[in-house]
Amino acid sequence: MLTDGEIELEGRLRDASNTTLRAFVTLENVSVRCVYKPMSGERPLWDFPDGTLAGREVAAYEVSEATGWDLVPPTVMRDGPLGLGACQLWVDEVTDETATRVGFVRADALPQGWHTIAGTQDDDGEAYLLAHADDPVLARMALFDVVVNNADRKGGHVLSGQDGALRGIDHGVCFHVDDKLRTVLWGWIGQPVPDADMAALAELRQALDGALGLRLCDLLAADEIQATTTRVDRLLAAGVFPAPRPGRPAVPWPPV
Repeated sequence: MLTDGEIELEGRLRDASNTTLRAFVTLENVSVRCVYKPMSGERPLWDFPDGTLAGREVAAYEVSEATGWDLVPPTVMRDGPLGLGACQLWVDEVTDETATRVGFVRADALPQGWHTIAGTQDDDGEAYLLAHADDPVLARMALFDVVVNNADRKGGHVLSGQDGALRGIDHGVCFHVDDKLRTVLWGWIGQPVPDADMAALAELRQALDGALGLRLCDLLAADEIQATTTRVDRLLAAGVFPAPRPGRPAVPWPPV
């Protein structure tokens, strides 16, 4: 449906820094909502001179699929009303705040088992914590962000779907050759990567030398693909969740 369906624009998500449109995509009288990000609406980024935001969005989905972790909603590159761009399945979120797995919580109400990332105060001086759940899916998302070198994993980019799944969105600033990792998912620093996730990373490494690598050639620059391979190699060699590198921001702004 995303690849071949007819796109009907519904409206623009005005908070997005680049043209981001919500739409319906219809095929054989069946419709689903999607997010359409045309290349024509992208604002050039000085620190991401190669490729396109849309290309990196699709590349992130391809890498997610290669791990088998299902962390990124289905995303394809296709033509649309405003030209070529990324088309991603819309995620209907759970509205219940208890389903939130990452964000700011009152310091005296931190859920049991959650990892604290940073502390802050509101305008009235009440203490809050930036924290996230000790969730194996979030841990996999943290590994995924290391692999794709995600420069913008905000709490609001982690969606709790009505199907019960956690999925990440907004991967337009990934895959840089330099270390750009900025994320709110730092809760497992130094912990061993679970065996099942190590096996998934090993399969990803093989895929990068095969069919996945070939698909990424249409989406990323050659040195970005090589840098991705290097990051996977480092994870496999270390076997633990990495720590932030000193001397540079480790958390995006705003965090949520």
